[in-house]
Amino acid sequence: MNDKLYRVEGMNCEHCQAAVQEALLTVPGVQAAEVDLTTASAKVASSEEVAEESLRQAVEEAGYRLVAV
Repeated sequence: MNDKLYRVEGMNCEHCQAAVQEALLTVPGVQAAEVDLTTASAKVASSEEVAEESLRQAVEEAGYRLVAV
């Protein structure tokens, strides 16, 4: 399984955290997503290579910004 860590900009509450996590889970190939409001980060686990642009687009559509660490 591939695990990647990203920084998420624009989150300021638990609703934001849930929205980012839900957005990441909609991307094909993503098996799990753990979003941490305190560290403004997201850990994404996938069984196959997932294009970073797909992750970024899903998060941006939810109203936040995903940045590679």
